[in-house]
Amino acid sequence: MTLQSMTGFARVEGSSGRYRWAWELRSVNGKGLDLRSRLPQGHEALETDIRRLAGERLTRGNLQIGLSVTVSENRVEAVLNRDALAAVLALRDELGPDVLDPAPLRLDTLLSIRGLVDMREATDDAEAIAARDTDILDGLERAITALTDMRTTEGAALRRILEEQIERIEDLALQIEADPSRSPEEIARRLEVQLATLMDTTNGLDRDRLHQEIAMIATKADLREEIDRLKAHVTAARELLSVGGPVGRKLDFLAQEFNRESNTICSKSNAVAVTAAGIELKVVIDQFREQVQNLE
Repeated sequence: MTLQSMTGFARVEGSSGRYRWAWELRSVNGKGLDLRSRLPQGHEALETDIRRLAGERLTRGNLQIGLSVTVSENRVEAVLNRDALAAVLALRDELGPDVLDPAPLRLDTLLSIRGLVDMREATDDAEAIAARDTDILDGLERAITALTDMRTTEGAALRRILEEQIERIEDLALQIEADPSRSPEEIARRLEVQLATLMDTTNGLDRDRLHQEIAMIATKADLREEIDRLKAHVTAARELLSVGGPVGRKLDFLAQEFNRESNTICSKSNAVAVTAAGIELKVVIDQFREQVQNLE
C-alpha cells in the first residue's frame, strides 16, 4: 500500500439534465477523519452518501467538501387555481347575460384576474431528481479519487524525506555506538579517575559504599540499551514505510520513542562527541516527527 499525505485538493465539475454542479474537496492534517460538508438547499439528503464514500477511501484528515449546483435551463409552468376559476365562472353565471358580456372569457382576461393563474419555475419529477443525484455522487467519487491521487503523490515525497531521516538517525546511533568513549578501556580509565577522586575527597568510605558508587558510574556510562532500542525503532519505522497505508499514528509513536532514547543518551553522556551526536539526533528526530504529522 502507498503512503498518503493528509493535504490535498480536488475539483470536479459536470452536468445532469438542466443542472450543472461542481465539487470542491480540501483536506489538511487531523487526528482522525473530520468531515464537514457545505451543500446547497435541497441537497441535504446527499450527506449520508458523502460520509460513506469519503469513509471508504480516507481514514485521517480534516476534510471540507463543498457542492454547488446551478440550473442551466429555467422552465416556467402555469399553474391554474381551479377553485378560483370555478368561483369566477359561478359569479359569471350568477350575474347572467344582462350584466356581463355572454361571449366566452378570453385568456388575457383570465390571466388578468389576480390569483387565478400562478407562473412558477417547473419542478422535476422523482425520476429526474434521482438521475441528477446519481450523476452528482458519481462526480463526488471522481473528486475523491483525484484528492487521494494528490495525497498519494505528496505521500511519496514524504516517504523519501522520512527514509532519509531514518537513515540519519541510524547513522547517528552507530556513531554513538562506535565512539571511543564507550570502549571498555576508556570506561575503565574514567572509573579509575573517578574512583581516585572519591578516595581523595572522602574519608572512611566503606567498601560496600565504594562498590555502589562504582556500579552507579558504570551504569551511567553504559548506553547499550538505548542504542539497541534506537536500532529496533529504526527497523520498525522502515517496516511501516514499506507496508504503507495509514501508518501516520504508528510512526508518530515511534518518533516519541526515538525522542525518549535520545534524551536518555544526552543525559547519560560523559563525552563531548556523544553529547554532540545526541543533540543532532534530537534535531533529526524533531524533523522526523514534524513530517510524520502530515501522514495519514
